[in-house]
Amino acid sequence: MRGPDHSDYRIINSCCMAHSRLSVIDLTTGDQPLWVSDSGNNYYIVYNGEVYNYRELRKELKNKGIVFHTDSDSEVVLQSFIHYGPSFVHKLNGIFAFAIYDEKRNTLYLYRDRFGVKPLYYTHFMGTLIFASRIDTLFEYPGVKPCIDINGFNEIFALGPSKTYGSGVFTGIKEVLPGEYIVTSSDYCKHNQYYKLHSVLHEDSYDDTIEKIAYLVEDAVRLQMVSDVPICTFLSGGLDSSLVTSICCKHCTDKMTTFSFDFENNNRHFITNSFQPSEDRPYVDIMVNHLGTDHHYLTMSNQKLFDLLTASVDTRSLPTMADIDSSLLYFCGEVSKTHKVALTGECADEIFGGYPWFHREDMLYSDTFPWMMDISFRKSLLNPEFAAVLNMERYIQNAYNKTASEVELIPTENQLDERRRRISYINIKWFMQTLLDRMDRTSMQNGLEARVPFADYRIVEYLYNLPWDIKAKDGTPKDALRVVAKRFLPDAIFNRPKSPYPKTYNPEYERLLVDRLKEIMHDSSAPIRSYLNLPSVEKFLDSPKEYGKPWFGQLMAGPQMIAYLIQINYWFEKYSLSM
Repeated sequence: MRGPDHSDYRIINSCCMAHSRLSVIDLTTGDQPLWVSDSGNNYYIVYNGEVYNYRELRKELKNKGIVFHTDSDSEVVLQSFIHYGPSFVHKLNGIFAFAIYDEKRNTLYLYRDRFGVKPLYYTHFMGTLIFASRIDTLFEYPGVKPCIDINGFNEIFALGPSKTYGSGVFTGIKEVLPGEYIVTSSDYCKHNQYYKLHSVLHEDSYDDTIEKIAYLVEDAVRLQMVSDVPICTFLSGGLDSSLVTSICCKHCTDKMTTFSFDFENNNRHFITNSFQPSEDRPYVDIMVNHLGTDHHYLTMSNQKLFDLLTASVDTRSLPTMADIDSSLLYFCGEVSKTHKVALTGECADEIFGGYPWFHREDMLYSDTFPWMMDISFRKSLLNPEFAAVLNMERYIQNAYNKTASEVELIPTENQLDERRRRISYINIKWFMQTLLDRMDRTSMQNGLEARVPFADYRIVEYLYNLPWDIKAKDGTPKDALRVVAKRFLPDAIFNRPKSPYPKTYNPEYERLLVDRLKEIMHDSSAPIRSYLNLPSVEKFLDSPKEYGKPWFGQLMAGPQMIAYLIQINYWFEKYSLSM
């Protein structure tokens, strides 16, 4: 399920392809599954996402004599596959997950974009490969049942709400890796990695570097504005979303529509802290006045935030980032009432060095995931016997070591530069992937396509190799981006310290969470009870504010731990899971 606009399926020999479409490009002839006949063979595609350079590719193919029957980027992808072969994916700039079936050779190809913006899961059952954009869709296939083993429990309790790339958490469920395509037929299944971040020495001068970043960022935004329906942007008043919005306004002939998010009466309870130093509203006002956008201030009640915790699990088929997800699910639903495409500032912090773990020495040298350095809090809430079986520390360390071993090091770099390169790579593979997954699920659930210009692979790979003294000149976080943004933004915006996605500070929300988890704790049939240290949880619920520091990322502290446990219990119930 990727959209509400059209659904269809096609059975070809031993292959069945189905698709639910969100119409963004070629609204009239772009229905799927789409097929093309060439040289006596038929090729079929089901496709999710957007290829931003499809017009250039289409022109290139037309010059080679290819005749097109639709205006869709889906056909451009399929015709490119037919003409150039399976490795054609190198030509694509976009966000995508698609399957192509070669009828004559009875071969299926599964592709996923370079950084996994679009999801693609699969499983094998009784000699059949089943694939889908959502995990729960796989369970619609007769015989494929949700179950979980010790690794799955570790994914939830040790690594969650992030997860190992390639893992579907449920036993036997996997995902096509970012930058990978799989070729499968009746007698073989081959995995091909077509993209990887490589480490190279940066040789551009400072001035040339800034000019290249400026070009890449503006070009990525311009490309991602391609749409046959009106676009909008998410505008928080922060550096990233403000820059994206400003570039959109520059290239858009119509008045831009923008949206900002907050919680009802949050200004009464907001508490300045090192992770969230300021509210968004004053900065949003500055940008709206600066650009003259058609702006909509969206707010959410704490009751609604609480109510959507379980719906958030439904979108992922897994526990999520608690209310960080449920709030975005609501806001995307509100935006989708008027728009199908939104551009966001997501991923700038990951590649430009905006997070604390790029700057704090203890995090740089931690040899573990810096957004969850200390697992003692989450471990203390678990039944000691269950925690001992999980061996969470070893599971986390193995996951970290595997990713760290993938990093290509440059012999001439000093130890500190090596550390920053390693943490940049791990951040892209894990934390950025978690946020991209969150953005895609919460938006597409509502028939809204959220685009992320900063995840353009050209920007990511250029910034990945950018020296720290340019990326954060004079110790200023994201200085390279600020220099570029200065051309577009008022001083108050490009100098604004990072402030992450908003969360509620209303104590009423915490009371809702505490009351619900206490209900679960006193329900002998609640599946999560057997995995928890009940006295520790009861003590925590009596004073959740005593645990004020984040246990995951920058936003997930005491209230989010309660919400996460509520989500896990719902997840266990929904899928009838147990050890």
